Amino acid sequence: MEKMNHAFEKVKMLVGMDVEDEESEAAATAENNSSFAFMDDFNRQCTLSTKQRLYGFAICLSAGLFCTLLSMLVFFNPIKFGITFTFGNLLSLGSTAFLIGPKRQVTMMLDRVRIYATALYLASIIIALFCALYVHNKLLTLIAIILEFGALIWYLESLTYSFHYEYIFYFISITPHWNLNLQVLK
Repeated sequence: MEKMNHAFEKVKMLVGMDVEDEESEAAATAENNSSFAFMDDFNRQCTLSTKQRLYGFAICLSAGLFCTLLSMLVFFNPIKFGITFTFGNLLSLGSTAFLIGPKRQVTMMLDRVRIYATALYLASIIIALFCALYVHNKLLTLIAIILEFGALIWYLESLTYSFHYEYIFYFISITPHWNLNLQVLK
């Protein structure tokens, strides 16, 4: 039974959940009651098991990828393309909330490293939907989709920026300091 609990703790760490005992979680929630009150209530109401989180992530991500791939079929109709591409992006973005929780998702999106990328990405999603659903202008929708795609690339890069540096510093800290003697060829 202990091996099973240890395995579940590893899976929780893998998906980004905190592995703490219930007493420290209660103390932490009481301490942070003043900030993110709505998100705290939302997180308490949406408690999912690890298996449910993984299922939700897989379903939401696959639906998002399906919508994004489906948008390629209607590529030459920018309005339909804009709607399906944007909906696929929203589903893919929402899939990570299943893994790490909505509160942590929002706080990560509002982190100082990726706040500008997040703002541009969300604004481009709104602009693309506005151009596709309300304006019905193919050229504006196409420009908004190009802006959305660029903002998506920048947002994903801002996510990998902090991820890469965390693991680079971890790798440097565990590797032995090798003494490299480099000779300059003349």
